[in-house]
Amino acid sequence: MTFVRDMLSRPRPPRIRHDVQLPRRVAYYPSPVDWRDEVIYFLMVDRFSDGQEDTRPLLDRRYLAAARPALPNGDPWRWDRWALSGGERFQGGTLRGIISKLGYLQRLGITTLWLSPVCKQRVHLDTYHGYAIQDFLDVDPRFGTRQDLVDLVSAAHERGMRVLLDIVFQHTGPNWRYPPDVPGGADMPRYTSGRYPFGSWVDAAGAPLVGIPDVNDAAWPEEMRTIDYYTRAGAGDLGAGAIDDPDAEHKRSDFFTLRDINLDAPGALTDLALCYKYWIALTDCDGFRIDTLKHVSFEQARNFCGTIKEFAANLGKANFFLVGEVAGGDFAATRYLDALERNLNAALDIGEMRLALGDVAKGLAPARAYFDGFVPGLAIMGSHRNLGSRHISILDDHDHVFGTKLRFSTDVMSQHHAAAAVALQLFTLGIPCIYYGTEQALGGPEPSERQWLPEWGRADRYLREAMFGPLHPRASGRAGIDPQALDTSLPGFGPFGTAGHHCFDERFPVYLRIAALAALRAAFPVLRHGRQYLRPISNFNQPFAFPPAGEIVAWSRILDDEEALCVINPNGLAARGGDVVVDAALNRPGDTMTVILNTAQAADPDGYDGLYPKGRQLTVRERNGTSYVEIRNLPPAETLVLTNRP
Repeated sequence: MTFVRDMLSRPRPPRIRHDVQLPRRVAYYPSPVDWRDEVIYFLMVDRFSDGQEDTRPLLDRRYLAAARPALPNGDPWRWDRWALSGGERFQGGTLRGIISKLGYLQRLGITTLWLSPVCKQRVHLDTYHGYAIQDFLDVDPRFGTRQDLVDLVSAAHERGMRVLLDIVFQHTGPNWRYPPDVPGGADMPRYTSGRYPFGSWVDAAGAPLVGIPDVNDAAWPEEMRTIDYYTRAGAGDLGAGAIDDPDAEHKRSDFFTLRDINLDAPGALTDLALCYKYWIALTDCDGFRIDTLKHVSFEQARNFCGTIKEFAANLGKANFFLVGEVAGGDFAATRYLDALERNLNAALDIGEMRLALGDVAKGLAPARAYFDGFVPGLAIMGSHRNLGSRHISILDDHDHVFGTKLRFSTDVMSQHHAAAAVALQLFTLGIPCIYYGTEQALGGPEPSERQWLPEWGRADRYLREAMFGPLHPRASGRAGIDPQALDTSLPGFGPFGTAGHHCFDERFPVYLRIAALAALRAAFPVLRHGRQYLRPISNFNQPFAFPPAGEIVAWSRILDDEEALCVINPNGLAARGGDVVVDAALNRPGDTMTVILNTAQAADPDGYDGLYPKGRQLTVRERNGTSYVEIRNLPPAETLVLTNRP
């Protein structure tokens, strides 16, 4: 396309208003008809792949200690050094690395990638997460180039996959400082309901800028150096104030050292929207995950999302996907979905529902703890979840705003337990999102070693292991832009507390099970679009009732005359079973339901000789007017799916 060729033939534009002529009425890659048909995979660019896994061995999980080498200076492995590496260094993941793993992801059943923010960070800082932007029009050189990002989206589209970019329009990186005499200091002054004076822009080393800014100084594009574009209220309580108060403290406060943007300033919201329209036109991406949406007002969010959607529609992306991160649980997410209406497709389900999903999948809570969240009037967000298209189902993510900061697989009794949790995501209402590494059961080092880890369970770093297993992280600060410059005083933040070993294992039991689950979801529309019913269970001829924690969890999806019955055993140690209710109008006594998936068989298709192989028919029985099928001895953490229309 002319626009893409023009933009990539020269350095990134210094000004968004005067140096970028955005296209219109040009055919880009179209949006999906229904995002419920997608399976999203969220990855952190720095922690996923560097494309050089063929230079490192696959991690042997039986011998983790052997993958904890001494440092080059002879110092032995130290857990505090591994933890420091994970929290304060770029590990070396790149956009090119992601391209090299598209086949791995497609075979897993992924249809949409969600990338952590890729915009350029301050070069003197190690903000590997990407949420501290210095340049809104360029890719961070530690991740790659604009061309790499264009190539990644193009390569995904060639495979029929889509790409979501993670964007930030509520704050910037620490690109300027307050005056030194403000209360609390120049970096993070105490919150004020007024406005502090502006201090100074900072240079590439973080010192006060002297002279005209270079590409690594201050903020870019030039429009973002408008002083009135910043709230300048200091750092306050990020939870203070009412959700619908546009002047609440949580909507004006800096994010610690990250600078809040005053979106009410003339031109500020327009310029930021232009920056992100530029990324749509340049990359042909398919949607945005919008960071910290709770921290802008309803009106600001509505205007930003509206103009983005309208621009995308003019490029043929009529269903450009916008999903909001709204911290604060069901209430806050519901308020933004209601206020923004069609301008916001969905909200990330990162509050109470994420915790319920994990607890039910582990057998720690009864099935209703999760399924009641879909009931309008019973759960605050129930009416939105019941539509199936307004929420993204989340099991794990990169910061766990609710609960402990540990992955689902950190404490499970069965190695493949995560697959049962993902089955709940894939086969219940909503748009499922799998966090990178879930398919490899990432969960940190073995229990005996965790006592040595600082802030275990309380720090985001333990959610962010580097799957590609670098031997060392990149050098700190500006030196780390050179991919050959490594910090050899630290081990890489590799999987399961290792370094120098990757874990892209397509034979791993969780990977195999999730791939089978996702393939079934793709093949049967009932599992994506059907109505949903939690099913009562009976054991030992007792009355049918919703089961307590630890017993099998069963639910049906029904589409027209087709019923798919999904059954998981959340118990990680023991087999479970029961008589499971099915729809009496669709399944008469003597009819059959056919097994279309058994995850135990999917993990061992040639050697499986257990119960309920694919193709087995179960007879529908009747007791006191209730139709049911008998499920017996479903192994720990396994999933069965049956249908009356195989």
